[in-house]
Amino acid sequence: MPGIYRYSPDQLREEIKECLDLGLKSFVLFPSIDDSLKDKVASEGENPAGLYISTIRMLKDAYPEICIMTDVAMDPYSSDGHDGLVEDGKIVNDKTLPILGRMALLQAKAGADIIGPSDMMDGRVGYIRKVLDQGGYSEVSIMSYTAKYASAFYGPFRDALDSAPKAGDKKTYQMDPANRQEALREAELDIAEGADMLMVKPALSYLDVIKSLKENFTVPIAAYNVSGEYAMLKAATERGWLEEDKVMQEVLLSIRRAGASVILTYFAKSFAQLVNG
Repeated sequence: MPGIYRYSPDQLREEIKECLDLGLKSFVLFPSIDDSLKDKVASEGENPAGLYISTIRMLKDAYPEICIMTDVAMDPYSSDGHDGLVEDGKIVNDKTLPILGRMALLQAKAGADIIGPSDMMDGRVGYIRKVLDQGGYSEVSIMSYTAKYASAFYGPFRDALDSAPKAGDKKTYQMDPANRQEALREAELDIAEGADMLMVKPALSYLDVIKSLKENFTVPIAAYNVSGEYAMLKAATERGWLEEDKVMQEVLLSIRRAGASVILTYFAKSFAQLVNG
């Protein structure tokens, strides 16, 4: 995607410094793992010396003032490319939970401030909350991917991380784009299990869902302005069809107006540069 890069840890350290100078203090980290390190049980996600955990530790040591949100799911490390454990061609929900719990605890130990379970397994928020509390990390927050839809807007991200499913799709555990009521049910469950924040993903095609969660729950609502939404706007502006700065601001404003208190977006640095003049 134009303007978006995969960084080595040393390059990322410099990028974080640039962002801090612009006033950005919160960052979401996603790993790009070599295929040789992937296996059926996503063991690299539990490697304390691996790329992801060592990078979290390095960044928190270098910049203790930043807020780091992590990603908890099997797909970056799985040879199957799915967010959960695959057995006989099916996602095995309950056997996935201990794997996610171990990942989350390791990330918290490395210095993560917010754990982001993006896997959409049933019961994972409660499982992770229990693991964190028992491990002495009750202050580490959980931003649950509460309404993560089985969307076609994730394409550029999956290409960048090479994390697309090797077989099948994610419709059995991600949400049906036609179903708004399911988001309300999932939100109730996530809050009961200990979620501190609820996320809607994607953002632009689901502004009504953001609004519904905002109107029905008191916890902060987050929205993920995903890769396809970013790429779509960038392509139109590169062709001269739209004015990037104006449309970017309108997009982010619409997400905020719908009720999002937190916006995860690839436009963060560009927006900060615009605001800072």
